[in-house]
Amino acid sequence: MSSNRGSGSRNLRRNALEFGRTFVVMPKGTHKATIVWLHGIGEKGSSWTQILETLPLPNIKWICPSAPTRLVTLFGGYPCTAWFNMESMSEDACDDLEGLDASATHVANLLISEPDDVKLGVAGFSMGAAVALYSATCRALGQYGNGNRYPINLSAAVALSGWLPCSRNLRNRVGLSQEALRRASSLPILLCHGKVDDVVEYKLGEKSAQTMYSAGFQSVTFRTYNALGHYTIMEEINDVCNWLIACLGA
Repeated sequence: MSSNRGSGSRNLRRNALEFGRTFVVMPKGTHKATIVWLHGIGEKGSSWTQILETLPLPNIKWICPSAPTRLVTLFGGYPCTAWFNMESMSEDACDDLEGLDASATHVANLLISEPDDVKLGVAGFSMGAAVALYSATCRALGQYGNGNRYPINLSAAVALSGWLPCSRNLRNRVGLSQEALRRASSLPILLCHGKVDDVVEYKLGEKSAQTMYSAGFQSVTFRTYNALGHYTIMEEINDVCNWLIACLGA
């Protein structure tokens, strides 16, 4: 961090969308699915690889990219790895559409060259979960927020301790197209949230699940954990594994 600060804000702006290193956990069995896993703010792609390597999901390949280093308004403009900029942790926060589109595009580009017979998914924790849910809405709408075509056929989206960005008018936007409604209703989504999360409040995760369901995402599962804060536990990880096996057959 100190070297970034010393290089000046000009370099930070210039490098804002330069994504970091990508880590890959290869399947130990038959490759049936590939999932991009997105870390939380301040982390990097390798932050979750140790957990992913131990999961009883031998047929899933995990791709773990690292977010760009950018100035985050919520942290007083301090530079850290983040998938997009954010001003506050609330439903009414102003969403960084450009940053969200860039990260969702990066995810799609990581998946686009996977074999045709492999199912594709996106998952994440906290801010990474927000990008996963945003990617799910792009899949349903068939386009990113900037209007460019969304090229990936997602088969699953998982969000741990996260929230849905750009939720305003989602219901109306999906409802404008029967094809968007069809894609939304057929995309399985799992949201998991702790009731004592002191970073991303439980009510924000709950509201996100409700918003997606009312917008036409009929296959939304919302799991809650009474004593869970802003981290993960084995009960939650086991729920994710069981859900993915049922959803992807992997």
